[in-house]
Amino acid sequence: MRDAYSVASEADDFAEWQASGRITPASVERRRPWLDLVRETVRRGVVVRRARIVSVPVSEYIRYEHAGTHLNVGAGESVRWLPRREAATLALPGADFWLLDDRLVRFGHFAGDGSSAGHELRDEQEVIKLCADAFEAVWERATPHAEFMI
Repeated sequence: MRDAYSVASEADDFAEWQASGRITPASVERRRPWLDLVRETVRRGVVVRRARIVSVPVSEYIRYEHAGTHLNVGAGESVRWLPRREAATLALPGADFWLLDDRLVRFGHFAGDGSSAGHELRDEQEVIKLCADAFEAVWERATPHAEFMI
């Protein structure tokens, strides 16, 4: 839900993209463990969806994310984008999250500068319901990656 992240594991990829304007082969290799995990997960019949809420016009970091999203889609993720203005009337959790098998929520917490401030796992039914309902509301309004132009 942030417009910029400063996660150490992405620093080289982001810098390379800033310098070249493209996702480099080295960047693809660094992403390979995630992409392989998604491929294997999807092969087992699991649906992997990602929704991104972004300010428009987008930040440089979101341009970078958008430029590399074809890799996620190619691995089997379904990705949609929602302009933040269109999310204004939705009840959303206060942090980024992954909802895993409708049984577990993994919140990602970030410092003001975008660096990781750790993760939190929650399995309470009310937390799962909050996140599931929020995700579905975002997904319904969001635009598929192939159609979201920046």
